[in-house]
Amino acid sequence: MKRSLLGSTGEKIAADFLKRRGYRIRETNFRCRTGEIDIIAEKDGCLVFIEVRTKTSLKFGIPEESVTAAKKEKLVNTALTYIAGQENAPEVWRIDFVGVEMNQKGEVMRLELIENAVTL
Repeated sequence: MKRSLLGSTGEKIAADFLKRRGYRIRETNFRCRTGEIDIIAEKDGCLVFIEVRTKTSLKFGIPEESVTAAKKEKLVNTALTYIAGQENAPEVWRIDFVGVEMNQKGEVMRLELIENAVTL
């Protein structure tokens, strides 16, 4: 599976997974000059920015290990940019992470949600 297709497939799987857990999706693939956020949602009055990582091989580690310190900083800056542009954004916000592991057939082998994955 091509990398871009793998990423978009993982994001769709993650969005469906989050909806089943009570997240209300506000936006997907938000882009600005500071970066990109895969999914922006709300849950229990909290604005949640979600980074999704999808892998079909653990050769270079699990999805959770692929988020670098630089990526975390970009996520925070992009979240702040998003909040600044919203009139009715909840005051409370956090950054979550969803790791998706799939086999070569495209079947989900593991789906992991980490709340507050990036601490401020």
